[in-house]
Amino acid sequence: MKVKLGSATVSVARGDITDAEVDAIVNAANSQLWMGAGVAGAIKRKGGTVIEEDAVRQGPIEVGEAVLTVAGNLAATHVIHAATMGGDLRTDPEKIAAATRASLAIAEKHRLSSIAFPALGSGVGGVPPEKSAQAMVAVLVEHLKGGKSSLQKVLFVLYQDEAHKAFTDVLKKAGGVQ
Repeated sequence: MKVKLGSATVSVARGDITDAEVDAIVNAANSQLWMGAGVAGAIKRKGGTVIEEDAVRQGPIEVGEAVLTVAGNLAATHVIHAATMGGDLRTDPEKIAAATRASLAIAEKHRLSSIAFPALGSGVGGVPPEKSAQAMVAVLVEHLKGGKSSLQKVLFVLYQDEAHKAFTDVLKKAGGVQ
């Protein structure tokens, strides 16, 4: 599923975000930036502990903020650690939206042309995938329709069927696809 938003192509794909060949993948991080389970654990296992070490050196950060690190052995060049939850490991759509906004700001600051997002907050954070999709896609649409973005390619790489369906449905509505 692909739609054009501004000058960017936005796609939804089923798969493993650690395989995404993009400038940066986004990690659903906690505010301490340690990488334990879920997407963070998968990134650390595949990319190496150097990613977590680089992140922790820059933390802790507030929920809704993000930092950029190396990507170790991943296909991506960078990892953007978007703090979607604090120490309680819970989140909500407002925090997800803020973390998405912070990730996009980092992408623009570093003039990245491609980025891949997971369904932020829908795993450990406990937010239903459709709420995550609504929050993230709304922020992305606002960002891309706002004008001059360096982003040409935005991927939502989703591991679970429920998240894939939710992001496909929300993106279709946002992109005006029937």
